[in-house]
Amino acid sequence: SHIDLSTEEVALGFLRVANEAMCRPIREITESKGFETSKHILSAFGGAGPQHACALAKALGIRSVKIHKYSGILSAFGMGLANVVREKQTACFAAYSKENEKLFEKAATELREIVTRELVEEEGFARDVIETELYLNMRFEGTDAPMMVKEPSKSNPSRSFMDEFRDRFRAEYGFVMENREAIVDDVRVRGVAKSEVNLKVSGGKGSSAEIRKNSSNSSSSLEQRQKSKTKTYFEGEKGWTETPVYELLDLYPRDEIIGPAIIMNGTSTCLIEPGCIALITDAGDLEITVVGDSKSSSSSKKASELGVDAGRDGEEEDDGAFDEVAFAKKIADPVLVSLYSNRFMGIAEQMGRTLQRTAVSTNIKERLDFSCAIFSPSGGLVANAPHVPVHLGAMSSTVAWQLKHLKADLNDGDVIVTNHPCSGGSHLPDITVVTPVFFKGNKLEFLVASRGHHADVGGATPGSMPPFSTKLSEEGVAIDSFKILKKGVYDEEGLVKLLKEGKSRKIEDNLNDLRAQVAANARGIQLIHELMRDSGTKETREYMRFVQMNAELAVRETLKAFASKILVQRNDSKNETVTVDASDFMDDGSEIKLSLTLNSKDGSAIFDFAGTSPEVVGNWNAPPAVTVAAVIYALRCIVDEPIPLNQGCLAPVDVRIPDGCFLSPSPTAAVVGGNVLTSQRVTDVIFEAFEAAANSQGCMNNFTFGDETFGYYETIGGGAGAGPDFIGASGTQTHMTNTRITDVEIIERRYPVLVNTFALRQGSGGEGKNKGGDGLVREFTFLKPLVANVLSERREKNPRGLLGGRDGAKGRNLLMRKGSENFEVIGGKVSINVDAGDVLRIETPGGGGYGTN
Repeated sequence: SHIDLSTEEVALGFLRVANEAMCRPIREITESKGFETSKHILSAFGGAGPQHACALAKALGIRSVKIHKYSGILSAFGMGLANVVREKQTACFAAYSKENEKLFEKAATELREIVTRELVEEEGFARDVIETELYLNMRFEGTDAPMMVKEPSKSNPSRSFMDEFRDRFRAEYGFVMENREAIVDDVRVRGVAKSEVNLKVSGGKGSSAEIRKNSSNSSSSLEQRQKSKTKTYFEGEKGWTETPVYELLDLYPRDEIIGPAIIMNGTSTCLIEPGCIALITDAGDLEITVVGDSKSSSSSKKASELGVDAGRDGEEEDDGAFDEVAFAKKIADPVLVSLYSNRFMGIAEQMGRTLQRTAVSTNIKERLDFSCAIFSPSGGLVANAPHVPVHLGAMSSTVAWQLKHLKADLNDGDVIVTNHPCSGGSHLPDITVVTPVFFKGNKLEFLVASRGHHADVGGATPGSMPPFSTKLSEEGVAIDSFKILKKGVYDEEGLVKLLKEGKSRKIEDNLNDLRAQVAANARGIQLIHELMRDSGTKETREYMRFVQMNAELAVRETLKAFASKILVQRNDSKNETVTVDASDFMDDGSEIKLSLTLNSKDGSAIFDFAGTSPEVVGNWNAPPAVTVAAVIYALRCIVDEPIPLNQGCLAPVDVRIPDGCFLSPSPTAAVVGGNVLTSQRVTDVIFEAFEAAANSQGCMNNFTFGDETFGYYETIGGGAGAGPDFIGASGTQTHMTNTRITDVEIIERRYPVLVNTFALRQGSGGEGKNKGGDGLVREFTFLKPLVANVLSERREKNPRGLLGGRDGAKGRNLLMRKGSENFEVIGGKVSINVDAGDVLRIETPGGGGYGTN
């Protein structure tokens, strides 16, 4: 089925989608800094920017737009006006205190003299036109988020650097660390010499403005100064509209132009949309006021937020039960499908930004080991931000389990915490927070969820990633379902009790990160409520379904094409279905077997893992949700269309995992390695079946160290497998993980280790028509006695090449004791006591090559 659209409507649809795609990063970047987008002025520049400005302002809820008279050449104009700046800074690393103020001022005095001398001697400025500004690079102790704080204004002598820092920190992160002192990492001085051009411009009115003022006595009306009229197509009832065209140079200060109108300016074109008024300033710039109500009821908001004209179908808003019969007859508007995909994804992205801003742990704030997503009332994934694939694919199992478990006991204000593998979890350090979304009563409309890797949740070793665990109880606290908030009441006492029972080593960090996850979910609820108010409950519900159906359609078409290709290769014209097999072995010899059956007619697929080895006495067992995550990720990768990863990808798929195999282990089985090791190998097997890519490193190279007072965790990248039309990336996180690695400077500053080497492992990628990516080398020297753990794979089995490509190199874990000159191989899964001076070297696997060279 399809919806009939005119040529103009199709063109306008592309424009609306483009505008929404521009809105997403504007919202994300602005709100990540702690500012509300709608309370700011939108500045538009460039040749085309002013054409989109009014539409973007409406979509963002912004009331005022500023367009400079030289917007088309603003970069060049700005260079002419730019001040000449010299900056110098020096390392300090001292606590911010009264006692250390002299230290900061001494460093500042020396830097002021250096920047002033450079501006005088190298740039030829006189000392009297040079001003200096003092900055301190400040952070709270124990954090890795420094902020460059400018010296408070002299007009307010009571304000200190600490006051400025605390205000900045609160604005960006939503809280202040009350009991931690501030550290000054650097002192910076900025010398600013104002250019002669800038001095002239700021000294009086520009000549063009004077000409306009003199011309304002002219008796010519605004209508008489029109250059022409043209027909412009606007959405909604207006359609093709007679639109006046003006030259900016013909307009006078204080002229008001009511949209629709077009203002030409030589190097740029500005579109004044209906519902907007443009004012010409004394300087000849444009100030546009959006007077149309862009944040009103559902019908009127469609035009501004989503680009859908008010009352498009003439239907009344329905806040009752979803009408499945009526929906089955409905035809999706492809423009709205794309718009809603962007909106849902944008909400998940803003949830992620909130989580990153408000969390305190390195894992979430710096390594970005977290994910946020939106789910349907049945628990199906609707949209996600591009976070960690193994989280995103598995979280729908978590949400669905909670819905089945809680049934009617789910209320507005409830927030659920869970991490148990049997309730859809991945491994215990990944704690998921689920919040139901109600709107206009007690009807469940959506659910939002955030999953974050906590630095420690108890268990046998610091970091809760024990290499030799054989049962779940050795890996930390396991929570199947706990309401951290019940109808809005926070149960911290109950949560702390659970964490203590699991022997978490950093309960306060757990609590802080869980609060951040609750805040991220609350942000998601707020944005979903805005969307449903602005666009209407009925339409939002419908397009939640359509977005999933669009993904389903794309996956079906891809599966049909692959099945047909295999049937042609086999010269089989009789059958509609085709089966391909693939398998791989873990380092211990456990086998992952996949029989993939595809239907060339309906695009369905059966992923059957029958024959996979039994549950292992180790921790690389993987809960079923992890395998499902690998399937949905792989399907999304092979679909060559820009669809969001959602539950629709799994609609044509039947995933069969035999109970008792190590992809569906018993409730007490150890699983900490399944999420980070086995998930990668399942993904490799799926891609091999589709002939999409050679094996990647097949591992996340998990490294933890610590003692009873702290735990540190990181995953180390490696080589990606090559494909039919691409080489494998080197030194990267592959497939099921998407996290950062901690910066060398940060890890050395915060933890008792030195990083000796962090480099590509040259030549470790497999050769072929397309070469596999190289792995990494990361080497540490320990500065005090600690427990170090490595949980890794591909130390016995090479990452395999595909279709004639050569294998990638295996990984290696090596230890050199203090006083020794030789490294010894320590195996892929190891927990060791290290002393000061011991050196650990991790060499990660390369990716397989593709095709014969």
